[in-house]
Amino acid sequence: MSAAESLQAEDVYFSTNPPPKQLAAHTALAEAFITQHVAANRRVVLVTSGGTTVPLEKNTVRFIDNFSAGTRGATSAEYFLSAGYAVIFLHRQFSLLPYSRHYSHSTDCLLDLLSEDAEGRVAVRPEDSDRILDVLRKYQSARRDNTLLLLPFVTIGDYLHELRAVARLMAPLGSSGLLYLAAAVSDFFVPPERLSEHKIQSTNIVEKLYPGEKGSKTPSPPIEDEETFDNFDASPRVPRSKRLIIDLDPVPKFLKSLVEGWAPLGMIVSFKLETDPRILVHKARYSLERYQHHLVVGNLLSTRKWEVVFVAPGRQDQWLRVPRHGGWGDAEGRPLRPDEAPEGDPEEEIEALIIPAVAQLHDAHIVKSNSEKK
Repeated sequence: MSAAESLQAEDVYFSTNPPPKQLAAHTALAEAFITQHVAANRRVVLVTSGGTTVPLEKNTVRFIDNFSAGTRGATSAEYFLSAGYAVIFLHRQFSLLPYSRHYSHSTDCLLDLLSEDAEGRVAVRPEDSDRILDVLRKYQSARRDNTLLLLPFVTIGDYLHELRAVARLMAPLGSSGLLYLAAAVSDFFVPPERLSEHKIQSTNIVEKLYPGEKGSKTPSPPIEDEETFDNFDASPRVPRSKRLIIDLDPVPKFLKSLVEGWAPLGMIVSFKLETDPRILVHKARYSLERYQHHLVVGNLLSTRKWEVVFVAPGRQDQWLRVPRHGGWGDAEGRPLRPDEAPEGDPEEEIEALIIPAVAQLHDAHIVKSNSEKK
């Protein structure tokens, strides 16, 4: 696709897919946040996190979701803050957040860490006090210094509108801006003109009650009072008229727009998640060449907490792995096999390795950008 065609596709998408209601408010918050940290000569990173949804109705009840709790993004945001960055955290609503992620319902429930003393006062259990205090201090520091801005999204449309708006605002940062795209973004969507206005029905009740109404179809043959089959019948027995067939369009690829138009001077890091280790590096390399980003971080669903691979232009592929007792044997330079992946989660978070390595590449990006200005 040529640059002109890409720009036209961008214009069509954003003009036909309405922005989220909160876009103007979020843009104002992001602009003030960026202005503050430009004045303080502080680097700013936009971290995207969590999965996007694809609504199947305008009044959405049903939707397609991308698998992601937001662990990578929320954890990375904490390490960026510790490294001195200000963080704009563009996240799926209700996904994991920096700091509070440590005490989510699926890990350590906060209520399990509290106790009641003899006088009816609530206190933290002594054995958990130091751990909570460390997280609390970091959280309060981010709040006090206004170095963390939380911006939620839900749908793929929300995400793309927010991403474009914030990326454009980061232009004054120049090469000090960093975009760290860890969200699980939908590849397909239903265009607005094909969305059902109301909840998709499993029966033809609307046509039965309002025959001939605009937007409804007069049934043929005549409607039966009782359905022949219900939704729990085995697939071969379900009539085609009872099946839900969804026609999805590909989401236009805007990742290259980040480089060419939205944030041309910033460093852009994207992620490539795969389940097949045989194609991981190939797909990461393809993404790098297609979208011209500065770094693609490849990871496998089964080992994403243990290892990632950095694929960057002009550099050898670099595997980062959480250290373990006894080392990793002959796995250097390749993804772990299923039988090599340890059970459970590592004691050390792999983001503790990823973020310093990304920051080092960002240093080099800034130096190169400054030298090109001279």
